[in-house]
Amino acid sequence: MRYSEDQVKDIQIAYIGGGSRGWAWTFMTDLALEPSMSGTIRLYDIDERAAKANEIIGNRVSEREEAVGKWEYKTCGSLETVLTGADFVVISILPGTFDEMEVDVHMPERLGVWQSVGDTAGPGGMIRALRTIPMFVEIAEAIRDYAPDAWVINYTNPMSLCVKTLYHVFPRIKAFGCCHEVFGTQKVLKGIAEETFGLTDIRRQDIHVNVLGINHFTWFDYASYKGIDLFPVYRDYIDQHFEEGYWENDRNWANICFACSHRVKFDLFRRYGMIAAAGDRHLAEFMPGNEYLKDPETVKSWKYALTTVKWRKEDLQDRLDKSRRLLEGQEEVDLSPTGEEGILLIKALCGLGRMVSNVNIPNTNLQISNLPAGAVVETNAIFDRDSIRPVFAGSLNEEVRGLIMPHVENHEYILEAALTCNKELVVKAFLNDPNVAGKKCSEEDVRALVDDMIQGTIRYLPDGWK
Repeated sequence: MRYSEDQVKDIQIAYIGGGSRGWAWTFMTDLALEPSMSGTIRLYDIDERAAKANEIIGNRVSEREEAVGKWEYKTCGSLETVLTGADFVVISILPGTFDEMEVDVHMPERLGVWQSVGDTAGPGGMIRALRTIPMFVEIAEAIRDYAPDAWVINYTNPMSLCVKTLYHVFPRIKAFGCCHEVFGTQKVLKGIAEETFGLTDIRRQDIHVNVLGINHFTWFDYASYKGIDLFPVYRDYIDQHFEEGYWENDRNWANICFACSHRVKFDLFRRYGMIAAAGDRHLAEFMPGNEYLKDPETVKSWKYALTTVKWRKEDLQDRLDKSRRLLEGQEEVDLSPTGEEGILLIKALCGLGRMVSNVNIPNTNLQISNLPAGAVVETNAIFDRDSIRPVFAGSLNEEVRGLIMPHVENHEYILEAALTCNKELVVKAFLNDPNVAGKKCSEEDVRALVDDMIQGTIRYLPDGWK
């Protein structure tokens, strides 16, 4: 990298999963709109043809007059090539296909176990992790060998286990996980504050929050706007609007299956006194299965939706069609701000400013004082030149800690299970999962489900599972 007073040039970013038909275009957009950085984006994907398509699309974006950030996109054919000399590594991959995800999400329904996302917690998240962790072992080893000093940004789910694997393989890695779920709850607070105070111009970033928890099961114990405590405002709004919930006027949802009325987080606030800070679809999966995910009718009553894999497959086809149009020049990438912060974090790590944002990293400094040091937790952190310093977030109240701990325990079980091909640990984790436990499934049924789900994803598992 070459530094000047207000610019950094020749940044080398390795993008693992660079054939993405979606998030890659978000990344291109934010890079193109940032004038203080430039360099090369190296794209690596097991689908090299998809990476080549994004090379063409990305270079076409960079050539546009309104693209003030200029980047060269090029495809690399191996992890060694993409990583050698990289300053930053971005990991955004789909572990397996949507056929495997169909097993993750829908096979547990035979036991009455419903999942609204199926990529982080519950049976779906755990089986997805079994095929993701070996991929991250390989990636971590390659980073250790070819780019040991690079900053590594993970966007892949299950977030906590992906980051945990990176540190397990290469303890000196400079890795962190990025997730925008917290932003969504800041937007809810922004909207409620605007409605309450008759304002129209509050920025999400001006909603200051203290973040505690694990990815997709994060919580706020502090929220303010210009010195105003937002907890009483939030409480009053919930008392007045609990039944209908809160709907953003400007929802950037790809489909109604991603939308929610926030009634689950309203209910969690009433029960536990903290603001649950993720989308309702994620929050529900961390809770006992006899509550928000009892059955599809219960889901409807809480005004959120089950994201089916059928919808994901249809959406993938739409994105493949869009990729073709972008590649053929029939359509252009929309260069409008995306609201993501990844590029701003890279900018801060390059020394071009200072950022405070939520981040997933190990709890080594006990930034959450009453969760284990080995857990990967989500809190705020200060991003500065070549530095991430987690903010001391304090402790969770004991009730919320009790909700989180089974998932922290399961992270340990599943990491070891994936590394040693140990089915008994997977069964143990399933039985310990609140969603499964809430359905009072027999151990015999759970064992059979584990067997069938492993077989459903076997082509993406190491030989030890066979």
